[in-house]
Amino acid sequence: MTITNSDHQTLYAAFAGHLNAALDALEAAGTLPGGLKRSAITVEPPRDTSHGDLSTNAAMVLSKPAGMKPRDLADALVAELSKLDAVTSAEIAGPGFINLRLSDATWIAELRAIAALGADYGRSAMGGGTTVNIEYVSANPTGPMHMGHCRGAVVGDALATLLEYAGHKVIKEYYVNDAGAQVQVLARSAHVRYREALGHEVGAIPEGLYPGEYLIPVGQQLAAEFGDKFAEAPESEWLTLFREKAVAAMLVMIKQDLALLGIHHDLFSSEAELQASGKPDEAEAWLRAKGLVYDGVLEAPKGKTLEDWEAVELPLFRSTQFGDDQDRPIKKSDGTWTYFGADLAYHFQKAQTADALVDIWGADHAGTVKRIKAAVAAMTGADGEPTPFEIKLVQMVQLLRDGEPVKMSKRSGNFVTLAEVVTEVGKDVVRFTMLTRKPEAQMDFDFAKVVEASKDNPVFYVQYANARVHSTLRKGEAEGGFKPSGENLELLGAEELELVKLAAQFPRIVEAAAAAREPHRIAFFLGDVAAAFHGYWNLGNDRVEKRFVNAADGNLTGARLFLAAQIGQLVRNGLALLGVEAVEEM
Repeated sequence: MTITNSDHQTLYAAFAGHLNAALDALEAAGTLPGGLKRSAITVEPPRDTSHGDLSTNAAMVLSKPAGMKPRDLADALVAELSKLDAVTSAEIAGPGFINLRLSDATWIAELRAIAALGADYGRSAMGGGTTVNIEYVSANPTGPMHMGHCRGAVVGDALATLLEYAGHKVIKEYYVNDAGAQVQVLARSAHVRYREALGHEVGAIPEGLYPGEYLIPVGQQLAAEFGDKFAEAPESEWLTLFREKAVAAMLVMIKQDLALLGIHHDLFSSEAELQASGKPDEAEAWLRAKGLVYDGVLEAPKGKTLEDWEAVELPLFRSTQFGDDQDRPIKKSDGTWTYFGADLAYHFQKAQTADALVDIWGADHAGTVKRIKAAVAAMTGADGEPTPFEIKLVQMVQLLRDGEPVKMSKRSGNFVTLAEVVTEVGKDVVRFTMLTRKPEAQMDFDFAKVVEASKDNPVFYVQYANARVHSTLRKGEAEGGFKPSGENLELLGAEELELVKLAAQFPRIVEAAAAAREPHRIAFFLGDVAAAFHGYWNLGNDRVEKRFVNAADGNLTGARLFLAAQIGQLVRNGLALLGVEAVEEM
């Protein structure tokens, strides 16, 4: 039996198929009972590469339900897998793991698959066309984007690209919180700038309003449109109008800021429109019909006495039925919606349009995770399986310059804007850096270090790998007219094939990252690939026979250039998932 790579089946997928065929053969022979669940079986690289090329836990997973000893089942599987032409050895390790070594021809075939598939190498049909709604950024529309929003923006956008590459349909959504008290403050702040634009003496911006200079052009636009009509008018005459105008101006600014990072949402959903359309009322009525909302009185908060706490009957969601520590009010005592009530209705609405939901939130929202997950479970699972719903929390980023905290921005008033950072260091640096750590981990962003041209800077190190590939290809052309050639790949040795073995993991990394909703895994993998490529390239500094371009051996040079070209293709595929340009010269 010979392993082949079709346009859509790379090595790990092929071996998963061969393992299934081996299990089918054991079932047919009566060695294994039929109908055993195989979902927990893995085919992956062994943790220690000295143990082989591939490892499977199949014997460990199936032995108990099959009523067999793990090593006995492993012996039977080894006998089947050893029939494959691609397998040069199959060994049992520990209690029943199976380690396989593959022929050089198998890895060369995978190298050819990278070349044949090009930009599609790693693309998967895993998602099966199911729709995932990813809501990310969703900053209050009260000013320009700042670096507090940046990390969640990049994580959400890279996740959207990753899920599409893995076979999902994706809706990229921004939820505009334009119905709360903060947009009233925005309207009042815009009114101050409006009066200023008309020539009124406004003095210092009043405490509690937004002081940033970004509202000056908003005030000028309002002055040009309305003249002095509202300069001395009571707030009741202009507050709603100015709120709508200011929010619209802020959204234009926010979209422009996000575009600097290459981020474009499919959908902007307004909280104000949601409430005006009666969606929260519909959600409340639906939940009451299901017995999930009732009128009740909350317990007094800890530390409050009867003298300073007034018990008020409120509509409460039974979130304790879904793991929360107390039932939650969906309305305030004045009849307006709580943040939770509005969010509940918003999720109720978008669950109608997607098979799965993902929210990317700042870590400061951690306290509301349990209750909103409870609400989504209640609303979507009342009549069947609940819609899968995940919330990814993203830690803040500390901005440093040579190790010292960065001062605030004059334009924004009290924060450093995203536009300022992208203008200084570039989109690609910002995006890649945001994915160099797990989102739940704290991150420092040092302006000096992120642009440093050294192997200690992962952004530079990965981009330099692609640039070095192109430099090597240009060198081959210049020094003898050498081009990448797939005709003599059998000349590649063990050290070159180690690069192929690492590159061949990309499709499974894509699927694992998509399943875990963790795009940073792609950045980590690219770091490994870059390190391996640079490491091999550096061998040529001391060993002439290891140089990519060897004028004395055109066939070997062509094979090595072919290898380099495919490593470059892989790096470009990974960077594309992260929204980072693969530069050809540095």
